[in-house]
Amino acid sequence: MAQFTKFYDLSQPVYDHCPGWPTYEPTLVKYEASYDKDCFNAEQIRLNSHTGTHLDAPFHFYPDGTTIDRLDVSLFQGDAVIVDLRGIIHAKEGIEVSHLEPYKDRIQQGSIVLFATGWGPKRSMEQEYMYDWPYLTGSAAEWLKAKGIKGVGIDTMSMGGWYEGTGRPCHEALLSAGIWILEEINIPDELTERGNCYLMAFPIRLQGFSGAPARAVAAV
Repeated sequence: MAQFTKFYDLSQPVYDHCPGWPTYEPTLVKYEASYDKDCFNAEQIRLNSHTGTHLDAPFHFYPDGTTIDRLDVSLFQGDAVIVDLRGIIHAKEGIEVSHLEPYKDRIQQGSIVLFATGWGPKRSMEQEYMYDWPYLTGSAAEWLKAKGIKGVGIDTMSMGGWYEGTGRPCHEALLSAGIWILEEINIPDELTERGNCYLMAFPIRLQGFSGAPARAVAAV
């Protein structure tokens, strides 16, 4: 068994009215019990399955696709290549095949690919984070699909863009091949500069769902 010496939490926090897809109802937290009143604490949360750090399953874009609870749990861990696009990719720009070419020898069949765009620390309700994030183009997604990767993650609101014509192509290319998508992670600079890690991102087992929150952890 591999001996890891350091772990990085790549997950974004979930809290009342945290950032989420603009057309979804906001995340709401309700305190159902408090220690002062009940001698214990308990909370209730209303959370869309695609809010915060989460995984997309094929069912997200395909009515006959596999739901998140039916994907083999072993898929959600493995060796990951970190594609460093900090300062290279900018607001509303697409990640193209040309951005992937320098990593072509490192991205192998069964790899996980993580995109570090520098957007993770920007997380807020501001325009730049909520609408103008960089995204993966359909052609770049097809390139990854041909490589035979098993999963892909990004530190933005979504793998696809917000604006018309930018959201569906990459989702359709990846999910049609059974490649899971991890969205809204935060990759520390220290880890990005290392360039690789062992990723674990296990979704909550939500029956029949198109996606689920996940705790994403990188080990080195």
